[in-house]
Amino acid sequence: MEEESMEEEGGGGCEAMMDDQNHNNWGAGSYGRHLLGPATAAPLGDRLLRGPAGPPAGPLLPVEPEANGVLRGCDPAGSAGKGGPGAIAAAININASTSKFLMNVITIEDYKSTYWPKLDSAIDQLLTQSPGDYIPISYEQIYSCVYKCVCQQHSEQMYSDLIKKITNHLERVSKELQASPPDLYIERFNVALGQYMGALQSIVPLFIYMNKFYIETKLNRDLKDDLIKLFTEHVAEKHIYNLMPLLLEAQSTPFQITPSTMANIVKGLYTLRPEWVQMAPALFSKFIPNILPPAVESELQEYAAQDQKLQRELMQNGFTRGDQSRKRAGEELSYSKYEFSALMTLLSWV
Repeated sequence: MEEESMEEEGGGGCEAMMDDQNHNNWGAGSYGRHLLGPATAAPLGDRLLRGPAGPPAGPLLPVEPEANGVLRGCDPAGSAGKGGPGAIAAAININASTSKFLMNVITIEDYKSTYWPKLDSAIDQLLTQSPGDYIPISYEQIYSCVYKCVCQQHSEQMYSDLIKKITNHLERVSKELQASPPDLYIERFNVALGQYMGALQSIVPLFIYMNKFYIETKLNRDLKDDLIKLFTEHVAEKHIYNLMPLLLEAQSTPFQITPSTMANIVKGLYTLRPEWVQMAPALFSKFIPNILPPAVESELQEYAAQDQKLQRELMQNGFTRGDQSRKRAGEELSYSKYEFSALMTLLSWV
């Protein structure tokens, strides 16, 4: 009867459970106090080595620690035959594991003085790099910093610092664009847009752990969308009404700017805010499909006139169709039956 009453009392009190999904919510102070006992008491291992102060009330119950120092639980009925030395060694192991855990705690001061400066420096280099530049930073080290800060519940502070950091950078970029002369305005906007989008390809993966366990879970947003929105608000919206007339003027003068620059800007503006298509549908339709309504037969003459106008403009700028004097009409369509058979065979292989 005595053993049964001991089982009923010890069955629920000796089991230390930890929720895997909320493991980050454990406070370091309460976790250490839970294992070490009251602050005024001597360490558990020392008390067991000295022995009890009075006569023992019952058999000594061994304690089996997990690998991370959390109590696995105890069964009075199953541990009656185990000796005291094993319990003493287990208790000493618990003290060592707990001390190691408490030494790895990252305080807010540690975050501000050690971890965030590393992230701040890496973000600076990523935001200001030119395409093809080599950046001497350790992506593994930066990812590890983010991971540790998230596990120590600094996600909110780190997200706030990241947004503030990038916002300050974009405000400086916007001021530099405002001071640009009109003949360099389009090129500099293209450089700023391309440089920022290229930086996001590195910044977002580095903060993927924060994105998954804080931004998506608690804010119901995505880090990449938030960072693109920052560029839209602090750069694109402030310059769209100055940029669009220059783009339309450059479109009317062939090769005033390179086609790749025009394509990058138009596609980038469409990515930032699709509604801006309404400002210049004809311009956006040249680089983005399905912007204009489908062609109709009644406007074929107008389409032909536009093509002829484009050909004349190209010829006026030095582009010729080449030497057509020695080419016979329909020559490119005259194939022998053997050539036609070989052509069909090649097409079947493709």
